[in-house]
Amino acid sequence: MSLGVIVLAAGKGTRMKSELPKVLHRAAGRSLLGWVLAAVDPLEADEIVAVIGHGADAVVDALPSGVASVVQEPQLGTGDAVRVGLSGCGDTVDTVLVVPGDMPLLEACTLATVVETHRDQHAAATVLAVEMDDPTGYGRIERRGDQVVGIVEDRDTDDRQRRINEVNTSVYAFDAELLGDALGRLGRDNSQGEYYLTDVIGILNADGHRVVGVVTDVVEGAGVNSHAQLARVGEALRSGINDRLMAEGVAMLDPSRVYIDAGVAVDPGATIYPDVYLEGDTTVGAGAVVGPSVHAGNTSIAPGATVRFSVLDGAVIGPEATVGPFSYLRPGTDLKEGAKAGAFVEIKNSQVGVRSKVPHLSYIGDTTIGEASNIGAATVTVNYDGFEKHRTTIGDRVRIGSDTMLVAPVTIGDDAYTGAGSVITHDVTPGALAIERSHQKEIPGYADKRKRRASRDGE
Repeated sequence: MSLGVIVLAAGKGTRMKSELPKVLHRAAGRSLLGWVLAAVDPLEADEIVAVIGHGADAVVDALPSGVASVVQEPQLGTGDAVRVGLSGCGDTVDTVLVVPGDMPLLEACTLATVVETHRDQHAAATVLAVEMDDPTGYGRIERRGDQVVGIVEDRDTDDRQRRINEVNTSVYAFDAELLGDALGRLGRDNSQGEYYLTDVIGILNADGHRVVGVVTDVVEGAGVNSHAQLARVGEALRSGINDRLMAEGVAMLDPSRVYIDAGVAVDPGATIYPDVYLEGDTTVGAGAVVGPSVHAGNTSIAPGATVRFSVLDGAVIGPEATVGPFSYLRPGTDLKEGAKAGAFVEIKNSQVGVRSKVPHLSYIGDTTIGEASNIGAATVTVNYDGFEKHRTTIGDRVRIGSDTMLVAPVTIGDDAYTGAGSVITHDVTPGALAIERSHQKEIPGYADKRKRRASRDGE
């Protein structure tokens, strides 16, 4: 049997008040559409077609390989959208699963249950439903026994129907041939002037076909039509990620204050403190301690490393290395094993060698630091001449004195020293001490002279 999936992703999302297509808004590291496609992927469908419309080019760019797209233009309702999507499916598809592109909490196992139930029941259509304490605003599902006889939109309900708490999620499985026939018979004589997919259920019933329902947890039925709803589903997605990680052995002191994207990998044995944001392709190794108050994106944090009160963007933190507090590690930063980037340190496009330290108040840019070197407070590698960036090389076991300016391009040899307050513009040979200072002058009695002058001026 052949399965086709139609993902409805054409809507603008007017209530989002954004030019970004609704399905491309992000929650917990993925777009809404990305979450839906992740739930669809385990079904191993023969064909997946996204129906697109508003912001079509941006949506196409976001589609993974293997997902086709068709454009709904003009947009004449959900029935029209499915008709357009069905035209993109091959003739061999016998079961069609229809999924909205704005329901990121859908689970793959739930979608599989819908398809399995549909086939086991030999149904013409299967509707995924949820039960709500307050179903106001949702289409009610009417049943006669286990037969779904209709879906009534909220604005069309009578007193009896308004008391029904089983509502439609807009997820369906259909017999492909019967769906195509019913879509061709839809009308749009309604207040919206649109083709409603829900009317297909009535057509199939009138033709004497079997329509069944599957009920899932109400959480999965949450769609996104506003930023408030986006925030709520984001919270639910993050909670699921954190629960899974803790079950795998990751320690979290307060998971409600930990924000981990779907693409992040955290190994068992790591500890995550509150107010930590891990995004993109970030990885955290076993025994690492991250937080409190860390924002890391596309960063590798190796086993045993410690990162506190810092921002990391595209950095590599080696085993047992330490970062922070209040460090800013920019793209290309590579701290080797046991290295340190301490308080109020900024590093960019630089390698800090094994056991080397940049303890505090320094800027290291476009620099290679060897092993076991120490960079004194307030050191700056002066890497930009106003036109081009230049590189600084610092060897092994080097001691850079506090408040040293290293004007690139410059090389400091192994075992060399620089005196505090120096401006180093030439290479320093291995083992040497480089000092660049003016001679200190002293003017005796200067304070008394100032006082006498101030007294005269005041007369």
